[in-house]
Amino acid sequence: MPETTVETIDTLLESALEMSDDPEVNYKIRTALQLLYVGREEHEKLTEALDTADLDDDLRSTLADLGYLE
Repeated sequence: MPETTVETIDTLLESALEMSDDPEVNYKIRTALQLLYVGREEHEKLTEALDTADLDDDLRSTLADLGYLE
């Protein structure tokens, strides 16, 4: 069972891809899956950068409150 919104979107797109026989629709779904993958990779890089950045305590707290840091 997907745990995050991105995982849910990935699951839905994979399911739609399996159900479709239309080459144009399949192309669009595969493109959406690729964009989702790129977005996930960019998010991970941003999270890594924020984790290692030299941030003051107030900024780090604000970013954690907004969900950018754990």
